[in-house]
Amino acid sequence: MGRKDKINMPASTAGITRYFDDYKSRITFKPQYILVLVIIVILIEIFLHLNAGSFF
Repeated sequence: MGRKDKINMPASTAGITRYFDDYKSRITFKPQYILVLVIIVILIEIFLHLNAGSFF
C-alpha cells in the first residue's frame, strides 16, 4: 500500500504545448524591415487623411 500523505504536484507546463520550438518558417523578415514598413503605412495613412478632400 502507498502512503496516504503523498502529494501530487501539477505538471510544470500546465498543458501548454509549445509548437514554435519545432517549427521554423521559410519566410523570415528582419525586425528593421517590419518597422520601416509600418512607418511607411502610417505616413501614407496620414497623407491620405489630410489630403482626402482634394482627391474627391
